[in-house]
Amino acid sequence: MAAGNQTIMQKAETRFADKQKKTVERNRATAEYLSEAKAREIKTAKLRELRLAKEAADRLAQVQEPAPAKKRAVKKA
Repeated sequence: MAAGNQTIMQKAETRFADKQKKTVERNRATAEYLSEAKAREIKTAKLRELRLAKEAADRLAQVQEPAPAKKRAVKKA
């Protein structure tokens, strides 16, 4: 009977160790995912800021320099 209890205890300890290992791996994967998501958000915000600044500068340049007048086509007779 003692041998039976020992094997049951060993199986339980093995299952517990496996669950702990999976939990650690899951936590590591979650942390990695969250860190990548945060980095992506920061990069997106920076790119958006740069794009908006460029668009504002382009609009300002367009207002300051009017478009050149188009030349009329000369008809040949």
